Amino acid sequence: MPGTVIVTDSTASIPLSQAEERGIVVVPLQVVIGAKVYDEGPDGATPELVARALSDFVPVSTSRPNPAEMVEVYERLAREGAEEILSIHLSGDMSGTFESAQLAGRQVDIPVTLVDSRQVGVATGYAALSAADVLDAGGTTAQAARAARIRAGNATSLFYVDTLEYLRRGGRIGAAAAILGGALSVKPLLTISDGKVANLEKVRTGSRALTRLEDLAVEAAADLQVDVCVSHLANPDRAEQLAARLRDRLSDNLCEREIWCGELGAVLGAHVGPGMVAVCVAPRLRDETTAVAPH
Repeated sequence: MPGTVIVTDSTASIPLSQAEERGIVVVPLQVVIGAKVYDEGPDGATPELVARALSDFVPVSTSRPNPAEMVEVYERLAREGAEEILSIHLSGDMSGTFESAQLAGRQVDIPVTLVDSRQVGVATGYAALSAADVLDAGGTTAQAARAARIRAGNATSLFYVDTLEYLRRGGRIGAAAAILGGALSVKPLLTISDGKVANLEKVRTGSRALTRLEDLAVEAAADLQVDVCVSHLANPDRAEQLAARLRDRLSDNLCEREIWCGELGAVLGAHVGPGMVAVCVAPRLRDETTAVAPH
């Protein structure tokens, strides 16, 4: 085991095979469907399970890992030989996961460096992967943490939802905004700003929303080398169409890497509802060891 081990949470949407290959430990959040509690992941709460429950009006909520669970993870890694831990998580304004990591870090003997990505979803995953790149290149824990913060800070997260109702239920957006969106029959475009969900624009139809997402993603990519992820919940056709158009328009930025397109994780899906389509544009760092920002 390397001296520093990266820990993140399941909302980062890093495929388990990739996490294992990079030595990243993923702590699951929980999804409560009806009276049953599931860990997020392929053997527990899946996006399909959440989308079906929401469509059937079954109560769905989510829960952070508690501090004791985080302590157990950190102590296990210490027993296995880790000398330090770098724990990178979704925005502390969106979930108590970061707070659990903070509390756990104070209870273990091994040094724990904490990064609040101020992001959600794959933007946090890209931050964790950039931190892993730094460590693989011989960088320090502090350099890896800096890389994670820069990568997350430069990422643009955009998403379209069919309705603001699910975000309102979860307390992620104000009731007034949800009522306004429904009253005007508009399709909201949202972003993550300073760790919180923020209104970006409103358009009249789903087709226009997807076209606008495409333009905003291209604008965010500019002339930078970027990684791009298109994700969705129960809306695969529109997500694939958007990904295909972005592949054409951003081919020069991608260095021949494919744009990833797939289902949103179950925890995030519980808060945005079926029909959501999201795009994350994450500029790459120029130098993994010194964590130089791309701008």
